Amino acid sequence: MSQSETNQKEWEDEQNWVPWFGIYSSTMDSRLWVRKRMPAWGWTINFGHSNGKITFWLILGFVSLILLTAVFY
Repeated sequence: MSQSETNQKEWEDEQNWVPWFGIYSSTMDSRLWVRKRMPAWGWTINFGHSNGKITFWLILGFVSLILLTAVFY
């Protein structure tokens, strides 16, 4: 089975998704960014990827920095 087939199989597995929140976590999926279950809703981070949590915190920190700068400027 190729990696792209494994990625698709993992994406389709309901156990890799947190209901209501659209959070995806699969250590077997090699992608950092994956389409949400409803593709019109965009993309989400794969929290099972080795860089998933780091990416989340970097994005959250960057957005927080922009908001704080806007408030105090």
